[in-house]
Amino acid sequence: MYRLRKYIHVIVFVLLVAFTWNIHYNPFVGNYLQNYALEVSKDGNLLYEEIKQKSEQFNEEPEDAYIDRVWKKTPGRNGIRVNVKESYEKMKKSGTFNDTDLVFEEISPDVSLSDLKATPIYRGHPKKKMVALLINVSWGTEHLPKILHILKKQNIKATFFLEGKWAKENVDFVKMIDEEGHTIGNHAYNHPDMAKLSNHEIKDQIEQTNEIIKAIIEKDISWFAPPSGSFSEEVVKMADNLQMETILWTVDTIDWKKPSVSVMLNRVTKNIHPGATILMHPTPVIANGLNELITQIKEKGYRIGSIDQLLSEKR
Repeated sequence: MYRLRKYIHVIVFVLLVAFTWNIHYNPFVGNYLQNYALEVSKDGNLLYEEIKQKSEQFNEEPEDAYIDRVWKKTPGRNGIRVNVKESYEKMKKSGTFNDTDLVFEEISPDVSLSDLKATPIYRGHPKKKMVALLINVSWGTEHLPKILHILKKQNIKATFFLEGKWAKENVDFVKMIDEEGHTIGNHAYNHPDMAKLSNHEIKDQIEQTNEIIKAIIEKDISWFAPPSGSFSEEVVKMADNLQMETILWTVDTIDWKKPSVSVMLNRVTKNIHPGATILMHPTPVIANGLNELITQIKEKGYRIGSIDQLLSEKR
């Protein structure tokens, strides 16, 4: 009896092993799982290939910086390329192509502004739907608090070109402009006609102002706006030798002529364009009309940035 029980245990064990073996190696189950895995892999590859194929219509080549016959130095523009792998990762859950899930990366151009010879800059890239506010400051402080308040409320970064003499006499305002994240540029020392100066005088006007501003904000100055837009080839070369770009403008608010707010607004919005640089000063018409001007520019679909942002190769 004891021996029979022993054999029964062995037989049960063998049957269990055989049953388990059949479950794991059932050809029907195995084939189903294999076909399912192949089907999933096939669908995934199809989606990947679809993304790869369609990405060509979204890719754009980078554009080099160049010197325009009229507008002189013009910044380059990054190209864009679809990152197929990352785009696939975003789409594989749904299993379908969706262009809103495409992941892009930017590609830098081969030629940048710094590679070009010394010439003035009037505008940003003509395809970049951004503009910059250039605020030249060489007298008074009365309207600056209101202007700064509007810029802060609208979350706008502007570029303030400061006269050296004014900066020396208004240190607190220079610090305030810098602390609120605006870019500060050089507007010469005492508003001379730069085109009529000797090389020595040109250098003195720019360097003296750089030293004053740097002593206040502890930053190097990269941008120079000649007073009244008056310059010569020597002025541009001197700025270039001092590692600075010479900045002019494409849209003038003519605020110095004391126009009404409506006239100023109409003049700017009528002439605005991608890459525009908009000249203004801390005058009553700007203090009273800046908020509406910013609103109207935004409504036209433009971003507003500092000169650094406008002239960068970023899209």
